[in-house]
Amino acid sequence: MASPGKVNPYYIIFSLWLLVFAASSQVMIISPILPKIGAELNTSESLLGYLVTVYATMIGVFAIIMGPLSDKIGRRKILLIGSAGMTLALLLHSMADSFTSLLLLRAFAGMAGGVLSGSAVSYVGDYFPYEKRGWANGWIMSGIAMGQILGIPLGTFLAEFYGFKFPFILFGIIMGLTTILIFFKLPQPNVELQVSKITFKTTFKKYLELLKQRDIKAVAFSYLLMFLSLSIFLIYLPAWLTKEFGVSLSEIGWLFFAGGIVNAITGPNAGKLSDKIGRKNMIIASCIGLAIIMALTTFIVTSFWVSFILFPVAMLLIAMRISPFQALSTELVKSNNRGTLMSLLVAIGNVGSGLAGSISGPLFDYYGYLSNTIFGASTIIITAFVVWKFVPEPELRISNIEDSLEVAE
Repeated sequence: MASPGKVNPYYIIFSLWLLVFAASSQVMIISPILPKIGAELNTSESLLGYLVTVYATMIGVFAIIMGPLSDKIGRRKILLIGSAGMTLALLLHSMADSFTSLLLLRAFAGMAGGVLSGSAVSYVGDYFPYEKRGWANGWIMSGIAMGQILGIPLGTFLAEFYGFKFPFILFGIIMGLTTILIFFKLPQPNVELQVSKITFKTTFKKYLELLKQRDIKAVAFSYLLMFLSLSIFLIYLPAWLTKEFGVSLSEIGWLFFAGGIVNAITGPNAGKLSDKIGRKNMIIASCIGLAIIMALTTFIVTSFWVSFILFPVAMLLIAMRISPFQALSTELVKSNNRGTLMSLLVAIGNVGSGLAGSISGPLFDYYGYLSNTIFGASTIIITAFVVWKFVPEPELRISNIEDSLEVAE
């Protein structure tokens, strides 16, 4: 068990990186293997998007519940509960034998995801000073990129040759190892915890008070729009490529691999750069670039190989935004409200993902993938405007990253 004394920050970063890797991989694998799931479970394309919706809904509900609890009992305990729950949920995917059973298991995984949601970012906010959070979040969130580089290609290979259940079993095993690592290597940060009693009434009031603040309201709306736009664009991208060019699951896996390489390189550097130049400019530039990419996708991608240029560029722009936005968000409140805020933002973001899962399927089925891309581009442009006009840039205290390895106990 980790002691509360000084811990090498690289242990902390790796533990949270592995958590992000496993958690994000089991989410991302849904999109490339949707055709395989539909074929094995004899389910129509328009229904498959609900696998995203139910997961996102459960994340939103449980993130709202667990946010205030993490401020009271500490981030370490929440990370242990969430990672253990996710391990069990993913291993139980081996029992899915119908669309309904898979839908229920995705709901279970979403519950565990809701427990974890915001906890890693909140932990970084508790443990690292503000001027180092972009650097720390950049490395930790590169776990998402590594999921694309290793997790998704391996997962699509397993799905193609052994069935759609095997990727979830793999990520469940990795999440189990993550739980062990968190138990032994992550201390509880020495920060002020919430002392007041947690009830439904006090929790609701706490969230309401947060949303009364103009800056938090703007950030929350931005999260909603960002998750909505990205999910609308990405959920059915593999299905469109499969239909349009007849590609295999393995080829889709290599596409995610290419995007992950770019993401892995960009993420840590984007976080470190945002520590120096500020967050807002990078976020806005990313949104505008993504809007252009989305709107032009169906016109530019005239063969599958063109997507090996477009998709990595999209991943670069996404990576430019993730860690700066997370670092900015953690500074809007004090440590005893940070878990509540991050859980609120994740919940609101997953409302966007849930909406996308519900409407992306019918859009794709009835109007074609062009409607998904235009919808996503329009939404992300609105996001850029909201960030530019209403989201504040906290004061940035510049210091040398190399001098920051011994951080708050």
